[in-house]
Amino acid sequence: MHAVHLGGGALTLARYVAATRPRSTQQVVERDAALVQLVRRELPLDTNARIRVRSADAREGLAKVPDGWADLVVADVFSGTRTPAHLTSTEFLDEVRRALKPGGVYAANLADGPPLAHLRGQIATAAARFAQLALVADPAVLRGRRFGNAVLVASDLPLPVAELTRRAASDPHPARVEHGRALTDFTGGAVPVTDTTAVASPAPPPSVFH
Repeated sequence: MHAVHLGGGALTLARYVAATRPRSTQQVVERDAALVQLVRRELPLDTNARIRVRSADAREGLAKVPDGWADLVVADVFSGTRTPAHLTSTEFLDEVRRALKPGGVYAANLADGPPLAHLRGQIATAAARFAQLALVADPAVLRGRRFGNAVLVASDLPLPVAELTRRAASDPHPARVEHGRALTDFTGGAVPVTDTTAVASPAPPPSVFH
């Protein structure tokens, strides 16, 4: 498998893929060069892991991925506590699609709270570029009761919704999976975001960190 990770952190997801699919080749784009150096020093990668780490802006780094190279693109990018605006638009997803193989999968970690305008807009944006979508989130977040994270998964091929639902429900922190008509209804008429209308994701309330 070929995977691109936009946002590296401690390279947790890349390490997981390397452990579970050891023949995979991965590219990680992490803008924080100091963080990359710290992780390499304190949590060095397995020398056999085929992981390349590049210090660059996520969109600029994605632009260097060859056409149709990736089976999976994961976006988990936060500047402080907010996802930068230029990583929320249809133009950004056009670049994701360019890098993906036909039928490849895009997964994004999104953060929002009531009234969930950002989350609804991101679903509408993905729906403008991908045929199949699924959203995994805590039911309380989906009901707009609290700020939290949701994972949006998109592809042009059918997604393993039943498997996602089973795994989400059996997690220590159970989540719900929305897809199909229910997910379309959830967007509430939100329109796709473009580079000219994009804004950063909302900052979480102070209570999130207490």
